[in-house]
Amino acid sequence: MTVWIVVSILAVVLSPLAWLRPSRKQGGQMALRMEARRMGLAMQLAPQEWPHWLEPEPPSPCAQYHRPRRGNQPACWIYWQSAPGVWVNQWREVCQDESLLIHFRKLPANVYKIEADKQMITLYWGERGEASVLNEIDAVLKAFA
Repeated sequence: MTVWIVVSILAVVLSPLAWLRPSRKQGGQMALRMEARRMGLAMQLAPQEWPHWLEPEPPSPCAQYHRPRRGNQPACWIYWQSAPGVWVNQWREVCQDESLLIHFRKLPANVYKIEADKQMITLYWGERGEASVLNEIDAVLKAFA
């Protein structure tokens, strides 16, 4: 009887420690973020208000990977991936610019949005996949930077 009491007390004391351990998904995200940092990519979690027509709605906050743009980059644009491989602007017009589509085709299906302004190129990603996906993302960000 004493053994069962000791075992149950230990279980009650140690069970909260199991909650502190990251899940597999969180562990994978941490590994991808560390690899991105080693590659020189900047990352942050950024709250987003996604367009109502984007289904399924991506998470908020969402992982935002970005690079500074070099020189004077006058072209500013924003595209969302409404379906795998289908990139649309805020009016849901499909992207026709072949110079952008060449790079967009390299991105995984769980990239939700990519935008460029005068200073930064930013990509919003679901952080699923292997570290090799980071190489593709890095190559696209470098191409637009």
